[in-house]
Amino acid sequence: MTSPRYSLPAIALHWGQAILVFWLLWLGWTMTDLPKGAERSAAYGLHKSLGLLMLFIVAIRLVWRQRKAPPPMLVGGWEAKLAHLVHIALYGFLILAPLAGYLASSFTPYALKFFGIEIPKAGWPDESFNAFFKQCHLWAVWGGAGLIFLHVAGAIKHLLKRDGSIQRMLPGKLFKK
Repeated sequence: MTSPRYSLPAIALHWGQAILVFWLLWLGWTMTDLPKGAERSAAYGLHKSLGLLMLFIVAIRLVWRQRKAPPPMLVGGWEAKLAHLVHIALYGFLILAPLAGYLASSFTPYALKFFGIEIPKAGWPDESFNAFFKQCHLWAVWGGAGLIFLHVAGAIKHLLKRDGSIQRMLPGKLFKK
């Protein structure tokens, strides 16, 4: 029996966003160690641009999910409830982390650019607001890292059980059951 699969756009959005999240996490954790200068400024600029791109992609993903419901879960009980809660929390992370980053950047004296194009900021230079939103960004990212761990652990569990869950989110017919 073949389980219902996610649609190709849903699969592409999921994996594209996963790659983007890991890139943002890696960049965010390595850029702070760079010495002040052009390389560090470029890394911060790229991180901010990718974060704004994340907000755009999660908006597309939420609209897609509203229009096309995902296939039913293959598990029930506490596993289904936990998976549902983790998915909701992951969407919260995908919104809150880049939004807090945008707001932190909005309260600096520096221009905010999206891949080189200056965009409007929601604030004005204010160190207190900047520090507050930086802290929110940091908490959201660490919480998101924990959620990603749970999500990946659940995926590995399903992979080991060979219950068909993983195949539904992979393009083509990889990992045949």
